[in-house]
Amino acid sequence: MADLLLGLQWGDEGKGKIVDVLTSKYDIIARFQGGPNAGHTLEFDGIKHVLRTIPSGIFHENNINIIGNGVVIDPVVFKSEIDGLAKFNIDIHSRLIISRKAHLILPTHRLLDAASETSKGKAKIGSTLKGIGPTYMDKTGRNGLRVGDIELEDFKERYRTLADKHEAMIEFYGVEMQYNLPELEKEFFESIEDLKKLQFIDSEEYLHQAQKSGKTILCEGAQGSLLDVDFGTYPFVTSSNTTAAGACTGLGIAPNQIKEVYGIFKAYTTRVGSGPFPTELFDEVGAAMAKIGNEFGSVTGRQRRCGWLDLVALKYAIRVNGVTQLMMMKGDVLSGFETLKVCTSYTYKGEEIDHLPYNIEPENVSPVYTELPGWHADLTGMTSNDALPKELQDYIDFIEKEVEVPITIVSVGPDRKQTILR
Repeated sequence: MADLLLGLQWGDEGKGKIVDVLTSKYDIIARFQGGPNAGHTLEFDGIKHVLRTIPSGIFHENNINIIGNGVVIDPVVFKSEIDGLAKFNIDIHSRLIISRKAHLILPTHRLLDAASETSKGKAKIGSTLKGIGPTYMDKTGRNGLRVGDIELEDFKERYRTLADKHEAMIEFYGVEMQYNLPELEKEFFESIEDLKKLQFIDSEEYLHQAQKSGKTILCEGAQGSLLDVDFGTYPFVTSSNTTAAGACTGLGIAPNQIKEVYGIFKAYTTRVGSGPFPTELFDEVGAAMAKIGNEFGSVTGRQRRCGWLDLVALKYAIRVNGVTQLMMMKGDVLSGFETLKVCTSYTYKGEEIDHLPYNIEPENVSPVYTELPGWHADLTGMTSNDALPKELQDYIDFIEKEVEVPITIVSVGPDRKQTILR
């Protein structure tokens, strides 16, 4: 059986830390979707690490880390990520393997992304401009280049055909852009040579054989469920399936081979970029959350919008994913607030509802809150559930009762040691 680990909000829930905490239980950590816009932050031994494409188990010497077919890889970003790990004496070549079916992000994909976003003006969707959307468009349009194509003799000809098509599309957008494509391509092909040094696999066969031999597998997602291209707040979403179904299509693991589904959420809610956010706070409370929680993107540096915990959205994500265990992150950030609010339903077009409707734009939806008492204790040094303040325990109990799934881990700080098992 394989277990899944997913974010249940708009991303940035702290998945990297939890994968790192859980990794010792697994033989294989497999990333199943997304691209280098997804920054997983891990902190231990006083050092902060940010991973973009490489799975979060890379720091454990006994693990195999797989980049699955559902991931899109930018060779340039990938090379810089590997270079950044060099000082930690990690044997990348024995610990990291890549699916031949994973698609490649070309320099022209990034240019297309910028041209498309610029052309939208005020209707921008908040793209990270990493070329991820255009790469997935080529994938579904059956034009894309995959890792396995690198091994073919005519790879450069295939590249040229697609890049020329992209340049024509950039011209179509009619926006002013300055770029030096030969320079970008030089860097790209140099990075491709580095990529070739790693082992390429047929990941679905590899994982099938691993399961047959009794290996334990943790499937790692990127972004969050509310950014899923089908079930998220479309069109303000990412370009892949971030929900549990994405693990099946992004790795080739059958649905009946999935056991535990770990769902990760923050004790409050954040969102990056554009899109509806019913519980968003525009006051000093929201500003305090952002400051205390250091709510800035680990890859993009963008400030995250902050708001109270939204249980309507959380329940929706739990149901769509079939979550079996919950893990609550950043409980320590809420220390010091006199009163906490939790959204338990919406007023939707004049009616109170407790499910996520088709449209949660502010003109249609307003949150209905339940208030709970806050706590003032510093949680960051606490090591057991019994040590947590009663108000926090009541907060956890309230959430568990509402969503009907147990919270088995509470994080009280960024370090892997600041993790309480319940």
